[in-house]
Amino acid sequence: MTDCDHVVETTFIARWRRLLAPRYWGVWILLGTLRLLVFLPFRAQLALGRVLGSLLRHLPVRYVHIAQTNIDMCLAERPPRERAQILVRHFHSLGISALEIALAWWGEGARIRNLARIDGYEHVTEALSRGRGAILLTAHFTPLEIGGRILSETFPINVLYRPAKNEVLAYLQCRLRSRNGGRSIRCDDIRPMVAALKNNECVWFAPDQCYRKKGAEMVPLFGIPAATNTSTSRIARMTGAAVLPYFVERLPGSSGYRLVIHPPLQNFPSDSPAADAAQFHRLIEAQAQKAPEQYLWIHRRFKGMSPEYPDYYKKALRRTPVPPSASAVS
Repeated sequence: MTDCDHVVETTFIARWRRLLAPRYWGVWILLGTLRLLVFLPFRAQLALGRVLGSLLRHLPVRYVHIAQTNIDMCLAERPPRERAQILVRHFHSLGISALEIALAWWGEGARIRNLARIDGYEHVTEALSRGRGAILLTAHFTPLEIGGRILSETFPINVLYRPAKNEVLAYLQCRLRSRNGGRSIRCDDIRPMVAALKNNECVWFAPDQCYRKKGAEMVPLFGIPAATNTSTSRIARMTGAAVLPYFVERLPGSSGYRLVIHPPLQNFPSDSPAADAAQFHRLIEAQAQKAPEQYLWIHRRFKGMSPEYPDYYKKALRRTPVPPSASAVS
């Protein structure tokens, strides 16, 4: 049984009876539309994605307030008008990321490779030469999905994933990633991840989102305490794997993508998992400052681990008007 078989029922007939149920017809229509959009030129996909993002920003959804709150807290040193512009560009980036998911799932390998540039691949080969595997440590930037596909076009990877709540999306997410060269491993099943590393393989890991379960610690991100998953340190200690941070950036215009694999983190793991996480957070901050519209600001990253922690996102449960300054730069 593969990891994907945990997403839906194991028998073929039962699985497809569920996936083709009427409640999922709208999802299939949307996915079919995205599948067709893959055939558009890359420049047209970018333009359409920006339009989609603009529409999303004006819908009565809480994500606008969440993103605005995060940008205001994390980029407080920037003038208000610049933060408003980042909010607008962030939703453009979100719209583009929807089409990037389709490109990552259904795009031809040659097309993906022609759009991508990878810097630092030598760090992967050097890490694997040690025979203990490599953890490719990344964060949730909007080109995340296409970045995983770029990696899988270069060398085999194991991808940790959290199944989508929608069964159709969960099934396709797992199956299509696996078909394109990446083996999918559930993020709550650590044994296959450890086994892959001990087999001297690469494991893709993005533990930067809010995490309040066992092993979580409050670690500053942009100077704000954030509930953080510190399991990277434990896994690195168990396996001896090198930990290589990497980030993917969508380049200006229609230039494609630049993926940078950094050298292994030094003195990692240390005696302090929180200090290890803080070391990675500093890299996230630097990348977010470089391409602020591409960080996933719509995630409620600063939820606390206790009721005493401030609720920064209280207003997100109701409609939040788009700030006049943001409207002026759309």
